[in-house]
Amino acid sequence: MELRTLRYFVAVAEELHFGRAAARLYMSQPPLSRAIRQLEAEVGARLFARSPAGVALTPVGSVLLDEARALLDHADRVRERVSAAAGAATLTIGLLGDGTDPGVARLAAAHRRSHPGVEVRIRDTDLTDPTCGLRAGLVDVALTRAPFDEAGLTVRALRADPVGVILRADDPLARREGLRLAELSDRRWFRFPPGTDPVWQSYWNGGGPCEGPVVRAVQECLQAVLWNGTVGLAPLGHVLPAELAVVPLTDMAPSRVVAAWKEGDTNPLIRSFVEIATAAYRR
Repeated sequence: MELRTLRYFVAVAEELHFGRAAARLYMSQPPLSRAIRQLEAEVGARLFARSPAGVALTPVGSVLLDEARALLDHADRVRERVSAAAGAATLTIGLLGDGTDPGVARLAAAHRRSHPGVEVRIRDTDLTDPTCGLRAGLVDVALTRAPFDEAGLTVRALRADPVGVILRADDPLARREGLRLAELSDRRWFRFPPGTDPVWQSYWNGGGPCEGPVVRAVQECLQAVLWNGTVGLAPLGHVLPAELAVVPLTDMAPSRVVAAWKEGDTNPLIRSFVEIATAAYRR
């Protein structure tokens, strides 16, 4: 199995949609489909159940997803250690959230202008690690959302976004102009896997324990709402499918976009990145 093919597989598994995965990988759909079929031939089993309703992981696919994530993380660590030994001018950024955020685009443009000789590597992460691999040493700096456990980290707030609840468009509550968390107390919410940062989990579960499907990625959250009527939270302003709606929560603290790095890290590239990010998100 090639690492590239495993990256393709993880993208499809997280998006549960070949078209969206292809867009995320900046490739067309036919070669992506061929790569997944070849991977299934190598494994000797189907990895995805395809139907008119959509795409779902098979039991074999779920096992491979966990193993592929671990293998790709290890490969990233190897690459970073080799680059560090070679003295290459690189900055690895962990990214969680909406990559189409205009703040990200402004930050990328400003950083290119300021540091044309620095190679920037992006590590896109799922919702189970709000530090985007920072604690594991996989990235130099994380562009993510708070709150999460900040022990041992330095965190700079860049922007605060109001939060809303995602509902199916045909849900009676979807027609409301605003909701309070108490009005959702009888609903099933999506949850994150065991071991997820408890501060992070509590925020996105509305402050308390809840029952509902376990999810890892944004698309899994949206599919849980679409298929099961599950509710969950999201920053306002994100583009959603027509079948879904988001209603502002009037008693929910905003979600903060932040830059985070390890406490005491004196890497000048990190310091410069944070200053550029602060200016980019002010606009």
